[in-house]
Amino acid sequence: MIRLFLALLFLPLFLFARENPFFPIDTAENIPLTSSKIEKAPPLKRATLTFPSTARILESVTVEYKNLDGSIATKKIQLHNAVDWHLPLFISQSYYEPSTEGKQSVIVKKKKRPAPKKAQYKKIVSLNFITFYAYGKKLNVVTKEKLLRDFLLTKPHRIVCDFKRETDIGSYVKSIKHSLFKKIRVGTHKGYYRVVIELDGYYQYKVKKTSSGYLFTLL
Repeated sequence: MIRLFLALLFLPLFLFARENPFFPIDTAENIPLTSSKIEKAPPLKRATLTFPSTARILESVTVEYKNLDGSIATKKIQLHNAVDWHLPLFISQSYYEPSTEGKQSVIVKKKKRPAPKKAQYKKIVSLNFITFYAYGKKLNVVTKEKLLRDFLLTKPHRIVCDFKRETDIGSYVKSIKHSLFKKIRVGTHKGYYRVVIELDGYYQYKVKKTSSGYLFTLL
């Protein structure tokens, strides 16, 4: 009977025993565990990220990194900057330590920015009644014919334009290298001819009437 009484007396002590009795009760679970093992990783030189053709604005950049105690954390930077999806995004890390030997100050002269160059359009397609000039995201269409309609189609992404003219040239196709406007096709219909401008990715566009024809701008 005495042994049974002693067993019941010490039983609560075993039930409430902690895994590590050397930490206070209120902080034991909040202290991160550390390890003496050192994880080696190659130094960051440069990482590259490419955008899909639908990307237009970079809203933020989030970096995930590992701390000394092995925990994972993130750092986020808000940006909201326009991007060109043709160009990659680089992530790199470098150090610059200015020399203070001799306590001499270094004066850096700012170079004058060159005057912006005038847009130089390149002729990419020329027919008797219509000519196309490309410059970056702009396509200058020189023609005397009236633009009846224009709309956008996908798969592949292309701009379709109908110009009023009675002509019969059959069909015309030309591929363009090193341009956002990959291919131009011209076909004739009754009362008008159709121009199909195939693009290198996903875009919206706007069209403006000019003195020489029409100006298409990709967005």
